[in-house]
Amino acid sequence: MRTALLLTAAAAMALGGCATMQTARARLVKATPRCEDQTVQIYFAPDQAELTPEGRMVIAQAASNTRACKILGVDVLGLADGAGQAGANLELSRRRAQSVTAALAANGLPSAEFKMTAAGQAGAVTSGGQAAPLRRRADVTLHLAPR
Repeated sequence: MRTALLLTAAAAMALGGCATMQTARARLVKATPRCEDQTVQIYFAPDQAELTPEGRMVIAQAASNTRACKILGVDVLGLADGAGQAGANLELSRRRAQSVTAALAANGLPSAEFKMTAAGQAGAVTSGGQAAPLRRRADVTLHLAPR
């Protein structure tokens, strides 16, 4: 009798835990999306403006995260390392920004909202004269609001 009572109590607790988990899951699934500004960084191979598979994945995820939000604007800033000639680095950062902008548009973001800037190697050298690391990228800021 005591064993049956313990088994019944254990089953009730287990089922109660399942119900609690289902309720918590339902709250998460029904939660409204967070439509706050977000910034992602897209990295490139040295001297390249073609998106890497990882860069395409970051763009696709960022675009997916914005589906339920109103897009107020998208800022794309192309950057380059401090090594090399300034003119070549400015052109490279421009091509990087264009590559990212095209990929964002292909993922459904409204291209009319894009603001594209190329910084070249500006800011790529620290005050101590050292090259800033990881400047082979484009920074994408998505300005979002709830619908």
